[in-house]
Amino acid sequence: MKTSHSEYLKLDSVYLKSVRNAFVSNEVLAEQWQDLNYVSKPDFEEALGEYDYFETLLLKINIEVKHFPKDFTTKIDSIYCRDASIATDYGMIICSMGKAGRRWEPEAQRKSYLAKGIPILGTIESPGTLEGGDVAWLNEKTLAVGHTYRTNEEGIRQLKVMLTPLGIEVIVTDLPHYKGTQDVFHLMSILSPVDADLAVVYSPLMPIRFRNILLEMGFELVEVSEDEFDSMGCNVLAIGPRKCVMVEGNSKTQAALERAGCQVFTYQGQEISAKGGGGPTCLTRPLKRIK
Repeated sequence: MKTSHSEYLKLDSVYLKSVRNAFVSNEVLAEQWQDLNYVSKPDFEEALGEYDYFETLLLKINIEVKHFPKDFTTKIDSIYCRDASIATDYGMIICSMGKAGRRWEPEAQRKSYLAKGIPILGTIESPGTLEGGDVAWLNEKTLAVGHTYRTNEEGIRQLKVMLTPLGIEVIVTDLPHYKGTQDVFHLMSILSPVDADLAVVYSPLMPIRFRNILLEMGFELVEVSEDEFDSMGCNVLAIGPRKCVMVEGNSKTQAALERAGCQVFTYQGQEISAKGGGGPTCLTRPLKRIK
């Protein structure tokens, strides 16, 4: 059986938006990186190499990889394709972006899903905002959502209207101001479930109530150190139970995961992750996982 209601089961199928389709060229990168608050301009050729390696990691373990096409209504941030939709067993939820420069991404993804016959459960409508990076499945019937500068109360209300009648509990956690409105700070910046009872967390920015909920649910917490938070040590993609992909260079977090019995794969992400603030969970829109 397959489900969309997991962050850690064996990954079966996933959507990606490649460097060629998102970054397009060095010229496009030069036009857009500053307005979209990248720390510096990614190098297109270097990004191609990093992305090919990342995608190959997924293909080697027989994950079905689908691709969002090039779409000139979207910008370079569309490489972080998790954010524009949410996968459920009842169809996709099309998001509404809290970052103005990304406002056309949900519609572009909706067109791709419909073209492939993937059902749509619903759409978050303005003035609601909701981004996929603020949403994480804790188990098949429990979805955590962060109230952030990218995901507002109205977006969360609409999400609850869609999911509560289906027997899904939506747990809302209020995230701190941190670096402000222009920073990319999602729930999954501080939480990455990697097994039914194991999650990577950055506790200094985690609300106490939410952290206690995780502990009460039986999660063991792998704590990310302060010096590896900005390098996306907490952004870990589970491709199976305790089988993870993370950005190279977070050696403390990697060692902690390995002590917890995880197999860890790494990729160089200077161009495709560090400069735009999007790690491996951000680069993927998982569709189905195998129970």
